[in-house]
Amino acid sequence: MNVSLRQLQVLLAIADEGGFARAGDAIGLSQPAVSQSIRALEAELGLKLLDRTTREVLLTPAGEALVGPLRRVMGDLQELLARTQALGAQARGVVRVASAPTVSAGLMPRCLSVALQRHPDIQVLLTDQAQRLALESVRSGAVDFAVVVGGEQMDDLDQQPVFEEGFVLVCPAGHALAARTRVPLAALAGQPLVLLDHTSGSRPLIDEALRALPAARGTPARVVLDVGNATTAFRMVAEGLGLSILPALSLPLPDGQALRAVPLHPPLRRRIVLVARRNRSLSPAAQRIWSMVAELAAAMPPGTDAAAGRATSRRIP
Repeated sequence: MNVSLRQLQVLLAIADEGGFARAGDAIGLSQPAVSQSIRALEAELGLKLLDRTTREVLLTPAGEALVGPLRRVMGDLQELLARTQALGAQARGVVRVASAPTVSAGLMPRCLSVALQRHPDIQVLLTDQAQRLALESVRSGAVDFAVVVGGEQMDDLDQQPVFEEGFVLVCPAGHALAARTRVPLAALAGQPLVLLDHTSGSRPLIDEALRALPAARGTPARVVLDVGNATTAFRMVAEGLGLSILPALSLPLPDGQALRAVPLHPPLRRRIVLVARRNRSLSPAAQRIWSMVAELAAAMPPGTDAAAGRATSRRIP
């Protein structure tokens, strides 16, 4: 049976207003549109619902039998729709987010601060996890979504790229490479490196870039230390144990340590993405936080002076 909600609303308006013109004014339809709607409804039901004269419109017995229960059904429907709409409008609750360590340090503090201002009824719980653990948390449902490094196989997850950033070489201020404005990867031949370990989403990108260096350029770079976070890498470099390649979100450099950050050339970049379980809708609260993180990430100001500690980033359309 092809009966529309609009046709039923028109019938109730006529019963309330006692005429086609007044019913049309009440629900924002022209009189011809009201007449057409009623004719279609009567044709679909195979019943005459209204008796029309030049002076009045009256419900037929069939019309009266329909209008009474219809009022109750329409009232229940309106209440149900209002309650559903209120769920989205309120968007209250707890939202759990995981993020990779450099993202946690470089992007998420701003996101959490803005969330407190914009959405005081939403509690955002951030879990700072290595890339692999953050992805496992999404897949298991332990978190609503994660902010991680793109690039690895994530076919089972929905992804939204939000920005790209470059990597920098971190070296002691007195190192020969510290005086350069840009450092080619080939210049790292033979140099000891302190890198983020293989739980990091950045490490595969760095390894691939180092493997791609022509063998004729000299001795390959040597990874002497794997560390779990950028703070440890800074300390190791400051002690002269090696150089480090870190994402720009790791900046600014720590105070009190004679270090310099120099952009790489050609640029080595990574993509930051939001990920959530595929075919699972986010709650209204989680959707609001997802959209807010995407907005703030895309608006990160691009910078060129990595040594000054401004992340080099660009928006993903």
